[in-house]
Amino acid sequence: MNAAKRREIFERLRADNPNPRTELNYTSPFELLVAVVLSAQATDKSVNKATAELFPIANTPRAMLDLGEAGLKRYIRTIGLFNSKAANIIKSCSALLTQHDGEVPQQREALEALPGVGRKTANVILNTAFGQPTMAVDTHIFRVANRTRIAPGKNVLEVEQKLLRNIPKEFLHDAHHWLILHGRYTCLARTPRCGSCIIEDLCEYRAKNLD
Repeated sequence: MNAAKRREIFERLRADNPNPRTELNYTSPFELLVAVVLSAQATDKSVNKATAELFPIANTPRAMLDLGEAGLKRYIRTIGLFNSKAANIIKSCSALLTQHDGEVPQQREALEALPGVGRKTANVILNTAFGQPTMAVDTHIFRVANRTRIAPGKNVLEVEQKLLRNIPKEFLHDAHHWLILHGRYTCLARTPRCGSCIIEDLCEYRAKNLD
């Protein structure tokens, strides 16, 4: 895909949704960190339902530690892998208090050192909470990048690096959200909604579904 076509794609995505945001509910970097950890292999809807009850009780590292792992599990038991997620969140809270004065760090290395936080989660925090031009490649972005040919790659790191290199800088801050939402609601895994897609004429997907 050439640069002009790629730019037009993001021009259209921006025009359609000028201020995209994550669908996870949060009011602080710590709440976002917890929500993103919980969202692994779970829907944003299920996470939001759990955190709506959890955050009024515990929305700081100290309050979460006071709640304890068993207490946390009672709020997140409807979410997949809740046992391991609860353990990681409690360990992360301890690390935040002892190593970062209770604040979520703004450096990738420090974030990835937290239990349960990998590269993708770190990228979400850096982009959404701190405004850094990172690209958190989840299954939706991986699919959209490869299917459209915006940034084809064999693995998530390759796709991430190509997106960061090829997306014009003015779009980088919001590109993560645009691509996730496009994959979630239009460029679906099994049956993409090509006929109603705002970038259908620019997309290089060979097997377009135009019914």
